[in-house]
Amino acid sequence: MAAPPALWPRLGRAALVSFGIALVLALALLAGICIGETAIPPATVLRTLANKLFGAAYEIDRIDQGIVWNYRLTRAILAACCGAGLAVSGVVLQALLRNALADPYLLGISAGASTGAVLVTVVGIGAGAVSLSAGALAGALTAFLLVAVLARAAGGGAGPRGAGQIVLAGIAGSQLFNALTAFLITRSASAEQARGIMFWLLGNLSGVRWDDTARAVPVALAVTLVCLWHARALDAFTFGADSAASLGVPVRRVQATLILCAATATAVMVSIVGAIGFVGLVIPHAARFLVGVRHGRLLPAAALIGAVFLIAADVLSRTLVPGQVLPIGVITALVGAPVFALILIRARAAR
Repeated sequence: MAAPPALWPRLGRAALVSFGIALVLALALLAGICIGETAIPPATVLRTLANKLFGAAYEIDRIDQGIVWNYRLTRAILAACCGAGLAVSGVVLQALLRNALADPYLLGISAGASTGAVLVTVVGIGAGAVSLSAGALAGALTAFLLVAVLARAAGGGAGPRGAGQIVLAGIAGSQLFNALTAFLITRSASAEQARGIMFWLLGNLSGVRWDDTARAVPVALAVTLVCLWHARALDAFTFGADSAASLGVPVRRVQATLILCAATATAVMVSIVGAIGFVGLVIPHAARFLVGVRHGRLLPAAALIGAVFLIAADVLSRTLVPGQVLPIGVITALVGAPVFALILIRARAAR
C-alpha cells in the first residue's frame, strides 16, 4: 500500500536526516582511525575495511592493517557507542527529573557501576556466574535508588531547591561509592591490578577488542531506539509527572523503563571503559541549543553529538601528550567542568 501524499515530505526529511547522521558519524569514525601518533592515510583505512569486510585483495602493510582493524577501529566504534549511550542517558535523566544538572556521572550512577564492576572482577562476587556488565548494572541501579531516596528525604522536589538537593545527593552518593571502590581495590587487589583499575576508573579505551564492541553496539542502539519510542512521553514529562499522567502517559511504567535504559547504558559503558564524566551533562545542552527541546529531534542529535565528541576526545587523549595516552575522562572533564560552571551561572541568572 502506497504512503499518503502528505507523508512523502515527512519521509523525505527523515531519510535526509538519517543520511546526514550516517555521513557525519562515518566521517568522524574515519578521522578517529586516521589520526594518531602514526598518521594513516584514508585510502589505507578504506582498503583495510574492504579487505576485511568484503574480501578484497588490496596490498597493504600488515602493521598498518593491524593498527586500523585491531586497534583504532575498535576504539573509534566503542568511543562512538559510549558517547551516544551516555548522552542519551543524560537527556532521559534531565527530562524525567526536570533538572538541567542531571547526569549519570553527577548522580552517582557511574560511581555505582564502577563499584559493581570492581565487586565482580576483584572481589569475585558471583563466583563467575555474574558478568561484569550485570555487576555494573546492579551497582548503577543501587546508586540511583540511594540518591533518589536521599534527595527525597532532604526535601528535593521541583524547582531550584529540588535541583540543588538532587545534585547534592548525587555528589554524596558518588563519594560513597568511590570510597567503597577504593576500599575494595586496596583490600583485595594486587599492586598490578590496582594500577590497572585506577587507570581504568578514569576512562580508558586502551586494549578494547571486538568482543567489547559486540557488547557496546547493541546496547547503544537498543537504548537509543527505546528512548526514541518514548519521545512523546519525555516531551510530556517536561511539564511534570502529573501533567504527563493527565495526557495519558503511564508514568510509573515509562519512568521505570527509561531509568532502566539509562542505567543499562551507563553500566555497560562503564564496565568496558570505566567512568567517563560530563558527557551526559554537556552534550544534551549542546543538542538543545542546535535542535530545540522536542525529544524526537533531541535524542538522535544528542546521540550523534555524543558519539562525535567522544571520538574527538579519544583522538586528543592519544595525541595531546607525545608518547603517552591520557585517560579519556581527563579530556571530557577539561571540557565538561567549565560547561558545568556556565550552566550553574546561567541557572542563577535565570532566577
